[in-house]
Amino acid sequence: MEQTDPTLEEWRRLYAAAAAFKQEAPWEWMEEDELFGVRDPETGEIGYMSIMGILGEHLALDIFLGAEGLDGFWYMHLGKTQDNPAFLLEVPQLQVSFEDRETLHARDREVIKALGLKFRGQQAWPMFRDYTPGRAPWFITSQQARFLTVALEQVLDVIHRLRDNPELLNPPEKDRYLVRVLTEQGWEDQWLAPPPLPMRPPPPIDSRRLATMRAELPRQALVLEADLFALPSFVRDGDDPRPYVPYALMVVESKSGLILGMELMLARPSLAAVEEQSLTKFMDLISRGGSLPRQIAVRNERLYNLLMPLAAGLGIQLRQARHMPALDQARGALQRWLQ
Repeated sequence: MEQTDPTLEEWRRLYAAAAAFKQEAPWEWMEEDELFGVRDPETGEIGYMSIMGILGEHLALDIFLGAEGLDGFWYMHLGKTQDNPAFLLEVPQLQVSFEDRETLHARDREVIKALGLKFRGQQAWPMFRDYTPGRAPWFITSQQARFLTVALEQVLDVIHRLRDNPELLNPPEKDRYLVRVLTEQGWEDQWLAPPPLPMRPPPPIDSRRLATMRAELPRQALVLEADLFALPSFVRDGDDPRPYVPYALMVVESKSGLILGMELMLARPSLAAVEEQSLTKFMDLISRGGSLPRQIAVRNERLYNLLMPLAAGLGIQLRQARHMPALDQARGALQRWLQ
C-alpha cells in the first residue's frame, strides 16, 4: 500500500473540501448515527460517514472503514465500551476534525503555512488523522488524502439533498446503506448491504502443552481474576515513528490480591497479535504458578472468548464478572504509577 505523504496539490484539494464541509455545519442538524457510505474509487473499500458534533463539543467527520469500522461504530454507539475506554483506537477509521490551533501538531501547521491558508478562532483548524487499530492516531498518507477529499465532496452532495428530502437515508429494505459509488456514468446512489465481517479464527492452542499442564499441575481452590486492557499511554518500537498502544494482561489471586503476573504486548503486526500473545502468556503464568485454579473471572468479552477453549481443556470454570476488586486495585495502582 502507498505510504507516501500527500503532495501540496493533494493537501490543497483536501483543505478546500474540508473548508466547504465546515461551512455547511451539518452537525447542527444531523445525528452521528445517520450513516451513509462512500466507496473509495481507488481501493473499492466503503467508508461509512458519521457526522459528529451535535452537542458542539467535537466537530468532525468520522469515516469508519469497511465492515470492521462499521461494526466498531455501532458497538460504540450502543454503549458497549464501558470496560474498554481505548476501544476507539481499535476501530479502523479516518477522521477530519476541527480543532483549536494548540491541538495541531507542528506538521499540520507547516502544511497550512505552505498552502498560505488562514484559520482563526476555536474549532476552526482542520486536522486529518488515520486510526489504525492498536496504533496512535497518525498523519495521513497520499492515498488517504485523496479518499478524504472524495469523501468530503460526496458528503456535501448527500447533505444538500438530505436537507430537501429528510427521507433520503431511509433504506428500501433492512440492513442497507446509501452508498455513493463512482461508475462510468459518474457518481450515483446505490443501496448496499455492508460487507461481512472477516472471519478471524481463535488463536490455536498447543494441544501437547495443554495435555502436559492438565497431567502435571495440581488443582487448588484458587480463584484468579484476569483482565486484558490498553494502557493510557503510547510507546514506540525501534525506528518506527508511529507509536503503539501497549496492552497489559494482568492476573491476580482474588483472595490475597497477589499479582501473579503482568505481561505487556504490542499490536505488532496487527491487533490480532495481542490475542495470540495473550493466550500463550496466560498459559505461561499458570505454569509458573505451579497449579491449576478452580475458577478464572474475567470482565471483558474478548478475554472470555480467548480463554474459553483453554479453560475447557484444563477443566477450569470460567466466568464473566463485572466486579473484580482485587484486580481493580492492582490495575488502579498501575495506572496511577503511569500518570
